[in-house]
Amino acid sequence: MSRVFNFSAGPAVLPEAVLTRAAEEMLDWHGSGMSVMEMSHRGKEFESIIAKAEADLRQLMGIPASHKVLFLQGGATLQFAMIPMNLMGAGGAADYVHTGEWAKKAIGEARKFGNVSLAASAEDRKFTHVPPQSEWQLNPDAAYVHITSNETIGGVEYHWIPETGKVPLVADMSSHILSRPMDVSRYGLIYAGAQKNIGPAGLAIVIIREDLLGRAPAGTAAMMDYKVMADSASMYNTPPTYAVYVSGLVFEWLLDLGGLAEMEKRNRAKAALVYGAIDSSGGFYTNPVEPRDRSLMNIPFRLPDAALEDAFLKEAKANGLLQLKGHRSVGGMRASIYNAMPLAGVEALVSFMREFQRAHG
Repeated sequence: MSRVFNFSAGPAVLPEAVLTRAAEEMLDWHGSGMSVMEMSHRGKEFESIIAKAEADLRQLMGIPASHKVLFLQGGATLQFAMIPMNLMGAGGAADYVHTGEWAKKAIGEARKFGNVSLAASAEDRKFTHVPPQSEWQLNPDAAYVHITSNETIGGVEYHWIPETGKVPLVADMSSHILSRPMDVSRYGLIYAGAQKNIGPAGLAIVIIREDLLGRAPAGTAAMMDYKVMADSASMYNTPPTYAVYVSGLVFEWLLDLGGLAEMEKRNRAKAALVYGAIDSSGGFYTNPVEPRDRSLMNIPFRLPDAALEDAFLKEAKANGLLQLKGHRSVGGMRASIYNAMPLAGVEALVSFMREFQRAHG
């Protein structure tokens, strides 16, 4: 069976070049006679893999020496708890900006550990925009300010970096990390689940400013303490070795393409095609997000009649276009066009959307 165009929000499409190389190296990594899945994480072979993955990620993102890179387990969802556990302190407080479903989950988890204030919320407009910073109410004594810089479900993205003064800025970048250049120095902590734009599910990447380490209260489990994980170079226990390896191949693929500036050009071109098809449809397709806050990665859209949704999905599948159903919490359609989605896939989707409108409009 030929490969399809997979628009899943995660686990998501991976570059074919990466999959091909991983297949070629499956039984014998670089003459070792072993698969990466069989290697000891303490052996020189895997140590070289994780070291190169970190070095390539640092080069891609321009990560300064002031920040540590951690390869952790539990996905971004575990970070919803680890962040307040490590940074908030006993009886502490933190500011959160509420922009949708994933921000809501982060807020709910943080409230188990301390006082959470909503610096701003987009709920009054059904999470269709990023509240402008002029509306934010920040606590200068907060331990940190948390944002979800791309909402995978709602398709809302920050295209600017908030100014939080001396208070560290923390960002969940799970669904748009590596899609464009980011000024890492402006953040106290960046985290991302791998399964959307990096690699296989099971891995989370945390980029944390070194001065934020060592703040976990006494009694914090070792596996939940950023300093423990940093001091052990992400190998306090066995890390998700194969996910780290494949992610490292993705980093190499991005560097070979020309880095994140080149990736941004490609992503903007792909997103423009899909939004163009929506905006030129005369209302047959609609996207609810404020244009300036539209995501380059996740594009939700509705049809004029919910009764057409099943037909849309069935016909799309017949055309090799899969995983276009919107999240169960909002319905409709959603096209996730991550880095690894080729331009040909987006062109095929847009062509199908226009043909479907002609047939059903």
